Amino acid sequence: MATRMSGLFGRTLREAPAEAETANHQLLLRAGLVVQLAAGVYSYMPLAWRSLRKIETIIRDEMDRAGAQELLMPAIQPVELWQESGRLDAFGETMFRFRDRRDREQLLAPTHEEAVTDLFRNTVQSYRDLPQRVYQIQNKFRDEARPRGGLIRVRQFLMKDAYSFDADEPAFQDSYDAMAQAYVNVFQRAGVPITRVQADSGAIGGKSSHEFMFLTAIGEDTIALCRNCDYAANQERAEFGRGLAPVEEPAALEPVETPGLTTIDALAHFLEIPASRTAKAGMFLADGRPVFAVIRGDLDFNELKIANTVDAHEIRAMTNDEISAQGWVAGYASPIGLDAKLTDATVVADISIPNAPNLVAGGNRTDLHLRHTNYGRDWQAAHVADIGLARDGDPCPTQPDGTPCPGAIALDRGIELGHIFRLGTVFSEPLSAHFTDADGEQQLPIMGSYGIGVERLLAAVIEQNHDDQGIIWPAAVAPYDVHIVVIGFDKPEIAAAVAQTEAALEAAGLSVLTDDRDERPGVKFNDADLLGMPVRLTLSPRNLKADVVELKARTAAEADTVATAGLLARLADILHTPQPSDAPAS
Repeated sequence: MATRMSGLFGRTLREAPAEAETANHQLLLRAGLVVQLAAGVYSYMPLAWRSLRKIETIIRDEMDRAGAQELLMPAIQPVELWQESGRLDAFGETMFRFRDRRDREQLLAPTHEEAVTDLFRNTVQSYRDLPQRVYQIQNKFRDEARPRGGLIRVRQFLMKDAYSFDADEPAFQDSYDAMAQAYVNVFQRAGVPITRVQADSGAIGGKSSHEFMFLTAIGEDTIALCRNCDYAANQERAEFGRGLAPVEEPAALEPVETPGLTTIDALAHFLEIPASRTAKAGMFLADGRPVFAVIRGDLDFNELKIANTVDAHEIRAMTNDEISAQGWVAGYASPIGLDAKLTDATVVADISIPNAPNLVAGGNRTDLHLRHTNYGRDWQAAHVADIGLARDGDPCPTQPDGTPCPGAIALDRGIELGHIFRLGTVFSEPLSAHFTDADGEQQLPIMGSYGIGVERLLAAVIEQNHDDQGIIWPAAVAPYDVHIVVIGFDKPEIAAAVAQTEAALEAAGLSVLTDDRDERPGVKFNDADLLGMPVRLTLSPRNLKADVVELKARTAAEADTVATAGLLARLADILHTPQPSDAPAS
């Protein structure tokens, strides 16, 4: 049955609230799609909920086609399950935790890897039961410190999370590829362009992962993209070329007085050398543990890479007081000659350091540096790893075939809409989720995890599809197919024509929103553009007399008239939406 706007729950706003900075957030509020209850917590009004349900339908269709079965797992989980997996501390204060009336600690699930692994170990016994792919669309809860961007970062949100269990790596690769293709299809059908990028696995864990990014200036993630090849990675994980180090013999250490020179730029200028001939020191606390990091002076530290190298959940730079408490001198520190003062610290060197000869490094007292320091001869690190931050213009790390790429990295902004993870056995092993193979031996399944933020996808649809007047819904996810604007609804013949038109459209399988309000035509047309349904029809006494309907596609500059008898055929042409068979096998 058609929905009449005179009874629609919710209202449009002439102006967006001041706190809404992005186009999608402004339009979500102005169109009356969402109402904020608390920071990062929203109610979804009938129009938004219809669109979310359409997005869910697309997701379900593609998940089913990828061989996954839908289920529903509890949002409340016992803390003991997360202790068993060893992941309770990974989420830190982001986790909503509480005690029930029996004083047992519970949590509101931020994700469901533990729960689905527990299901597996209680359900699957034999290799004959594999592979298994399951999914759900479920509320998740994360106590974000700074909710932002409307639906981009919230504290309660809908997620489609899927999980795969396979007997071996080749079978897992089939599951991973099937899910990746399903994601491509979902985003294409929803009308949002995406870029697949390498990503850091974060608190979810696993061997590696890929994000599906919607590139937009309002994005909270920075993406490194090669201008020459298809290399793409989140800046958190992005690799980059360091160039060739000079070939020269190690020279003898030489102290040099450097009064007041506490920055690399000032030091390089004073010594008349490039910054690449210096060693930069960084002092951090990783899960409260001191870390002394060293990188070539022309490069920047990537704190997340350092945290991953030392297996830490949280990391931050030390304050000057904390540096002094370690016995180090800010601006003049290096690991050379500090063995006695590094007993509590983990030393980490970037991969740029071992092959870079004769670098200038700190002398470990105020106003002193050392020329000609060399890794291996003068100091060593517990870890040598990529701890550098990719920057705009840095060399591309490589091409897929391993040959050097002559291109350079460009940085862009993006919103993560989906994330797929190669979990391996990081959950099946600690939770003892085994199956019996063909030889009767106990084996661990190879797992994958696959998430899509449903409301975040809704926000991306609006961010991608709007103009100065309002939303431009892609037909596949529009709350309604057709928006009827009625002029003169108080006239019996117009009311009858509206009812007849609604019935004809619904018989053809189209959903209808009818503006029957006692408002001026200009207000109704403005609201129709704001709400952004794919097609606007105008019924008026003049059109009724001429046996025509005024039709305007939301993307069209002007309206035109269509004979009533030809209306359905015209709508069928406009409202064609990509179906599963239309999606390219990219």
